[in-house]
Amino acid sequence: MEFVQVHLLTIVTFLPVLGAVLVALLPRGEGGQHKGIAFLFSLFTFLLSIPLWTGFRATPGRYAFEQKSEWAPALGFSYHVGLDGVALLLFLLTAFLGPIVVLSSWKYIQERVKVYCISLLLLETAMLGTLAALDLVLFYVFWEAMLIPMYLLIGMWGSERRIYAAVKFFLFTFIGSVLMLLAIFWLWSNSGRKSFDYVDLLNAGMVDASTQRWLFLAFALAFAIKVPIWPLHTWLPDAHTEAPAAGSIILAGVMLKMGTFGFIRYAMPLFPQAALAWAPAVAVLGVIGIVYGSFMCMAQSDLKRLIAYSSVAHLGFVMLGLSALTPEAVSGAVLQMVNHGISTGALFLMIGMLYERTHTRDLAAYGGLAGVTPALAATFLIVTLSSIGLPGTNGFVGEFLVLIGTFTSKVLRGAVPLAVVGATGVILGAVYMLWMYQRVFFGPPRKAAAHGLADLTVREWFTLAPLLIAIVAIGFAPQPLLTAIKEPVDAFVQRVSRAERPVRKAELGR
Repeated sequence: MEFVQVHLLTIVTFLPVLGAVLVALLPRGEGGQHKGIAFLFSLFTFLLSIPLWTGFRATPGRYAFEQKSEWAPALGFSYHVGLDGVALLLFLLTAFLGPIVVLSSWKYIQERVKVYCISLLLLETAMLGTLAALDLVLFYVFWEAMLIPMYLLIGMWGSERRIYAAVKFFLFTFIGSVLMLLAIFWLWSNSGRKSFDYVDLLNAGMVDASTQRWLFLAFALAFAIKVPIWPLHTWLPDAHTEAPAAGSIILAGVMLKMGTFGFIRYAMPLFPQAALAWAPAVAVLGVIGIVYGSFMCMAQSDLKRLIAYSSVAHLGFVMLGLSALTPEAVSGAVLQMVNHGISTGALFLMIGMLYERTHTRDLAAYGGLAGVTPALAATFLIVTLSSIGLPGTNGFVGEFLVLIGTFTSKVLRGAVPLAVVGATGVILGAVYMLWMYQRVFFGPPRKAAAHGLADLTVREWFTLAPLLIAIVAIGFAPQPLLTAIKEPVDAFVQRVSRAERPVRKAELGR
């Protein structure tokens, strides 16, 4: 039992790999068994992650469930993992979505099931490892490991233009990551201990301001592509549109958050002076993303493409909050990462359900579904209201904190105009989401409603219910999540916002 407690984070991280090995040992034709093992191991991963939440204790300057083993000490490599409150929430979100993703594709995926299940499980471990890593090389290995399974999910089980979307996704994210790798090597070669350890590098002292600028840009480009920040977003609509439903859920639910997590964990704390100097520009790009994404949503005729552009808008709020550098705004940004994963993941899940029934994503083919599938219409409405931030749902708290924190920001020049323009995204979000809902579920019945569609099945209820519960629970009781992230958020704000004056090691935080 003591072994499990000490190594719990590692066990949870690599448990999906064990499931992938078992799937690989089964004969190729056992599709149902492949999916069953993938579901059980993703469910076990989530259940084992619950003690990470119940046993989490926020301690200034330390990480929970920390484990460090020398990997190649002569080169400065180590296996170093641990969680702060921010990483914990995203880690739990990833584990929470794992079994939902498997269930969502139970009926839809019927070809090459073995490779599909292996890809899902390996991708889950890569995402969990990225969030847990405290060594820059270990982080980079997990970061790059995410690309291959997602490339396969899009390229093998996607729609008509899947190869184009998969290659575009891979090239965009890989090219940005190469520059980050060069910056990591620079940090190692110029650190006194020749270490890749994140904590050592963070506490080693400040790099001079001119060098910080280039290192920050190298890290920020990799993370900005993954978010994605406007104008680096062009891969996202194609990837979402062509990916299978499970791929879209993973992209929206977790992988996009790796970019925003990278900013709050690596790019901004490691290079605080450069982050402070670039914060106004990043905030402007975030606000442009909010407005641009919202207007692009109104111009779409494809359901998945519409929701893909809504991600650009929602994650613009996250980048605005991180750039404002107030505790309220940064807390709202972190909470919005979790909320977006739940709400937009649920939207892609339900659009996948519609596509399974109608074999079309064209808005013009929909109409009048509320009379045919009332349960689907009701649950879709709850998720839609969550996405537009209705009070009482999870989407409200994060956006509210971001806007309040931006209004009071002392870092951003023109903070009030940025907050005002950002707030228009809330209005525009209500416009395009309710417009989409009205087109799909009300009005005269059109082509999609003429097929005698089935309402939600028992499996689909089990898939949707956890997401609906999370939407309501976080909406009414967000405080446990805000409490968990308070210490790392305060340390982050203090480190970056005070970077203009010399900082003593005792003040560095994490």
